[in-house]
Amino acid sequence: MKRFLTFFLALSLLLSLASCARLAGKTESGGEDPSDPQAEEGNTEPAAQEPASPVAGRTVMLITGDTEDPFYDAAREGARRYASQWGMELRCATGISQLAAVQQAMDEGMCGVCIAPEAGEALEAKLREARAAGLAVITWFSDVSSDARMLNVSQGTAAMLGPMLVEMGVESLRERGVDVDGEVSYVWHASDLTSPDQSAWYSAGRDYIGKSYPNWTMATEQPLCSGGSADLAVSVGESILEQYPDAALIICSDSTALPGQCRAAQNRGLSAGDVTITGFCPRAVMQPYLDAGVCARWGLWDCGMQAAMGCYLAAWLSEGNEVRVGDVINIPRIGCVELLANSELEAERETAPANDGVVLLPERVIFTADSAAGAF
Repeated sequence: MKRFLTFFLALSLLLSLASCARLAGKTESGGEDPSDPQAEEGNTEPAAQEPASPVAGRTVMLITGDTEDPFYDAAREGARRYASQWGMELRCATGISQLAAVQQAMDEGMCGVCIAPEAGEALEAKLREARAAGLAVITWFSDVSSDARMLNVSQGTAAMLGPMLVEMGVESLRERGVDVDGEVSYVWHASDLTSPDQSAWYSAGRDYIGKSYPNWTMATEQPLCSGGSADLAVSVGESILEQYPDAALIICSDSTALPGQCRAAQNRGLSAGDVTITGFCPRAVMQPYLDAGVCARWGLWDCGMQAAMGCYLAAWLSEGNEVRVGDVINIPRIGCVELLANSELEAERETAPANDGVVLLPERVIFTADSAAGAF
């Protein structure tokens, strides 16, 4: 009996490791194919009950960007759900600057910070100070210099997200009878192309269009930017519709530009049958435009899961754990993720021997009338 029990425990361990290996392989390949319009996800809600986790009792400061951005609202809500399942305490910084939030985490003796950083040398200096004080620093959504953080939780590489933006438009164009292999005029509407992420997605999307849809032309010489303002996103959206009436497709690369562009179309009485609008945004913000028939398809990633992964990793590393490129980390309720080199996101960027690198989200999500219900 004792020999059988030993064999059973060993077999269980091997099966668990094999499961992580399979999931790590999925992560390395980027999860679902971002260009596949069928790569739609269902419910990603954490289970109602989760046993004690390795980070139970730890406290992490979650720091987002603009508190009025619906993307960050969704991220905070999702991160809180996961944190409650892991038994860790999550403090969400609101009403103060990112610099002040990092300082507060240090003053209150938290174990780490998980931050979607805004650009600036002062913030990077403060994050280095936090690291020197013993806090684990994780970035998500955007990034800083490698010596100012430990790990970055990325929504995906530009090679994933640029083509995803294009292919969502392709499928919607096809649905309304447009020959996507013929001449198609399009406009790219972004909030801020000084953002490394948005700039990289645009470049990757343009390259993808050039290779896959060589007959397409961009109606404008450069992408049009609305500066991250919800009001400007509507006004820029209206000018796009007025100045480029022949544009069949408008690609919006963020959660301010997309609803603003849809609102502009709605104001002019246009529907998804008149012009195809797609991009990245949380489901709840876009649901009214889906219901009104203004937008048929858009996408995102689970930003709540992304922020939660960063919080978990901050707490986990604060316990003295060490991880190197190629190692696999099992995050409860999410699965096994592999640590990749920084060069996966920036070709020339080096990676330190330990506790440095990039973790990718397991999947990205496409919303349609069939998939949006009940999603984040």
